[in-house]
Amino acid sequence: MSIFIVENEPKSPVSEAYRTLRTNIQFSSFDKEIKSILVTSSGPEEGKSTTIGNLAFAMTQAGKKVVLVDCDLRKPSVHKKFSISNMTGLSNYLVGEIDFEGVLTKYSDNLHIIPSGTIPPNPAEMISSNKMKSFIQRCKEEYDCILLDAPPVIAVTDAQLLSTEVDGVLLVVASQQADKDAVKKAKELLQNVKANIIGVVLTKTKSKSGYGKGYGYYYYYSEEDGKGKKKRKKKK
Repeated sequence: MSIFIVENEPKSPVSEAYRTLRTNIQFSSFDKEIKSILVTSSGPEEGKSTTIGNLAFAMTQAGKKVVLVDCDLRKPSVHKKFSISNMTGLSNYLVGEIDFEGVLTKYSDNLHIIPSGTIPPNPAEMISSNKMKSFIQRCKEEYDCILLDAPPVIAVTDAQLLSTEVDGVLLVVASQQADKDAVKKAKELLQNVKANIIGVVLTKTKSKSGYGKGYGYYYYYSEEDGKGKKKRKKKK
């Protein structure tokens, strides 16, 4: 059974919170559709891959055709969470070992997954290559929503490099776990490359609904002052 609550318990408060996140993303830009989204964090084990998986299911429930790509070519985890093979994936496509159709795993009619594939010796170079840019563009042509799971921002440059190729970035922050200075640093690193940070997802919060730790709330950065002013808040 999948570990993703949006798939297993679609009527739960946590699932509703992810649907709220989906709606907020859709309304986050009036001038440009947010179609490709990078999900990252300041550090490891903050719930980044679980968040992107649940968001993927929330998007498919809205009738969108979604592709979820594991762009963590160092410590991938998407294939483990979805219980799929990682024998071939993104890295194998980028070096020309397999074509686009061959790298896709069909999880459901509206959800396709591309695992990371073989761990390469030069992940940053592969992520910043022209082949990667072409890959993202092809995904945009074939899917309604492209979700990219990237490594933590501070540890390596991969997330920064990828952030310039997508429409928006979500920063996942684990409640009572993430270091405040590290979160600020992660935000600064993304802003340094002019990434479009569309919001923050707070994870591992205490829930009163009987679901233990889950989704807490989501808020947008104020683009006018850049100070992270809260615009929407949904408690669970």
